[in-house]
Amino acid sequence: MRFELATAPGSAARPNEDWTSAVAPAAGDGGALVLLDGVTPPEGDDGCVHGVPWFTARLGGALAELCGSRRDLTLAEILASAIATTAAGHRDTCDLSHVRTPQATVVLARWSTVPGGAVEHLVLSDSTLLLERQDGEVVALVDDRLDHIPAAVKRSVASTDALRNAENGFFTAAADPSAAARAVTGSTPAAEVRSLLALTDGAARWVEIFGEGDWAQCLALVRKGGAQELIDRVRTLETDAEHVRGKRHDDATATFVEL
Repeated sequence: MRFELATAPGSAARPNEDWTSAVAPAAGDGGALVLLDGVTPPEGDDGCVHGVPWFTARLGGALAELCGSRRDLTLAEILASAIATTAAGHRDTCDLSHVRTPQATVVLARWSTVPGGAVEHLVLSDSTLLLERQDGEVVALVDDRLDHIPAAVKRSVASTDALRNAENGFFTAAADPSAAARAVTGSTPAAEVRSLLALTDGAARWVEIFGEGDWAQCLALVRKGGAQELIDRVRTLETDAEHVRGKRHDDATATFVEL
């Protein structure tokens, strides 16, 4: 089993709001990965005295512990429990009902290496999990709700807030454990899986914004050159481009597992 993890902040002046971890073995068998992309709030109040990096560290730590120890729980149940635990850690000091309370996108994967074992996955919001099958096919496991919201709507803070963790909008891991039930989940026989690559949208720019290759080529790049190579290439493209949609540089994280 091989792990490659790399992360870089979008700016040296701001803390990195991404978070990732890998666990091996998980409850004595196989392993697990966790990847979070903290949602940068717009300027103004978000009801919390701690900030997004505090939130992703707390939520990520809880997820890694549960993914590594509780095979009796589904990934959705693990996410719900971790959200509840994290919320309890700042409910007394912060307004968790605020629409912009600290939140994050989530990718979870957990796998078993015993005969008949499975690779389970969970994706919530716009981070990406790539699953490579033994025959070389690469499948992008995504939660595409944000893709169906018009760009003009997303440019408005008020309009985006109205759709955040709301019906007909999009969902993130924030303070409400019920959001876990909105995640995209599934499983694949472990014998059919060669590797996994989890990406925050800052790292996925290589495909989604710059079009340097497709998902299969992205995964092949990481297998050969490592996770940091992908992030370095994204940074070069961001620097050289005349215009970049959104932030010039975003926090970027890639976590690769070869089973």
